[in-house]
Amino acid sequence: MTVKNKLSSPVDFSSVLAAAVHDMKNSLFLLIQSIENLARELPSHNSEAREQVANVHYEASRLNTNLVQILSLYRAELERLPINVDECFVADLLSDVVDSNRLYVEQKRIDVTVCVAPELSWYLDRELIYLLVNDVLVNALRYGTAKIHISAITEGDILSIKIEDDGSGYPPAMLEKSHEDLADFQLSQGRTGLGLFFARLIADAHSQGDERGSISLSNGGCLGGSVFEVKIP
Repeated sequence: MTVKNKLSSPVDFSSVLAAAVHDMKNSLFLLIQSIENLARELPSHNSEAREQVANVHYEASRLNTNLVQILSLYRAELERLPINVDECFVADLLSDVVDSNRLYVEQKRIDVTVCVAPELSWYLDRELIYLLVNDVLVNALRYGTAKIHISAITEGDILSIKIEDDGSGYPPAMLEKSHEDLADFQLSQGRTGLGLFFARLIADAHSQGDERGSISLSNGGCLGGSVFEVKIP
């Protein structure tokens, strides 16, 4: 006779998955730190090893971003996505994003310029906007050629942050998807669905009166490639 063990209560698979993703994210963070320590110890003349380490760091950072996005989307599904709005100096925020990718930027000799007034501050969720801008920058580093330009200005009661690169630009399908309403997003359509959905979710979570944050994608700009813009009221 075969005895089958049964769980005393049904398993909430989404909660188990979220917990597993959280553990993986923590382990990956330690791995990224180890990679950065290794990069500092490599001799400058060993260009091949330094390039390999930079590539591993880049891919680990991308994976970490994806895990954070999954956790955030899970919390949003439960209507528990934490939004902590406070005053933030935008120049410091953008500088931190660039510094977190410094290893890959320097190895690939990509010229990243940041144009923002040092006194510019805005009320926003620093952690979420950091994640949004970092994800866009990581993609720009992947598809750009040699230059990336990041800028931030105020337009009336709106903060506008742009990330532009000198790559081949966004494909038509991606441009079309960026204009969809948040509720109309289909994550199964294409590999870029998660990142765009995450960006729209974060932007939309920032509101002031009847105004809500938004994102837009276009091609051209000051470098002739992709242009990503997020607007925060």
